[in-house]
Amino acid sequence: MTKTVMVHELGEPDVLRIEETEVGAPKEGEARIRVKTLGLNRAEAMFRAGKYPIQPELPTTIGYEAYGEIVDVGPGVSGWKAGDAACVMPNFRLGTYGVWAEEAIVPASSLVEPPPDLSPEECACIWMQYCTALAIIEGAQATLDDYVVIRAASSSVGLAAIQLANWTGAVSIAATRSNRKRDALLQHGAQHVVATEEQDYVEEVMKITGGKGARIVFDPVGGPFVEKLAESMCERGILFIYGGLSEQDTPYPHWQSAFKGLSIRGWIASEIWHHPHRFQRHKALILQGLARGKLKPVIAKTFPFDQIAEANRYLESNQQVGKVVVTL
Repeated sequence: MTKTVMVHELGEPDVLRIEETEVGAPKEGEARIRVKTLGLNRAEAMFRAGKYPIQPELPTTIGYEAYGEIVDVGPGVSGWKAGDAACVMPNFRLGTYGVWAEEAIVPASSLVEPPPDLSPEECACIWMQYCTALAIIEGAQATLDDYVVIRAASSSVGLAAIQLANWTGAVSIAATRSNRKRDALLQHGAQHVVATEEQDYVEEVMKITGGKGARIVFDPVGGPFVEKLAESMCERGILFIYGGLSEQDTPYPHWQSAFKGLSIRGWIASEIWHHPHRFQRHKALILQGLARGKLKPVIAKTFPFDQIAEANRYLESNQQVGKVVVTL
């Protein structure tokens, strides 16, 4: 038996229950891992609350980003054996597997070698944030002197996007609601910070860009503010909307798009890891960035496993700068 987080009803973090469950042996194409660290993601919080596009079939396990040690592998699995350290990449559908547990079954196709010289906590903070933030490179080819606006910049994905933008030679502009996190964002590499609820966002971006506007905007929030984002962009800019944290309808900014020839598109990290040729190329890029110090996971706070509900409350409080990690 192993301790596993189960969800029996949808709602706030208090619905999370740690229960004794039977893990069983891995089946064809699966592995059993002993979990050491977990990286929390907003998608899991929305899934638990019933606000994710995929509705859970209750009761359900939960969680899909982790680091641990392989206990056993199932038939047909090659390249992995008991005792190997591995990251679990969140490339499976939420609810089909769940890694918020002392031990868990995962698809062998989700296993990735841990980057060298990283702590167990950092190893749980790699693949979701960097594969998501790679939109600005894979989808927009960010390059020298591009202006890149990164909304929700204090999130793990936001900080990853800042690091990637800086590495390409682009100018990173962190968009955050208030000035409370300004110093932290500057410390973590943002070249400019705009407090969207305390400043005139469009006016500030135009000042920073010399009236040109941003070529790339990377937004996980959506909602009515998208019209302001579009207004702050240059001709033929690219606006990525990769989440719906506002929980409001997102309008199509017709006139801004029409007059500027903007491209507006969605993005999810599976555009990287569900395409082997892209994943191998970008995996090498991420590892190179980590090795060179261009990329560095930022951990906001760690919690013990028995405080998994509190860790989720902290994640959803928007206090954090970086990734929330749970340790076992």
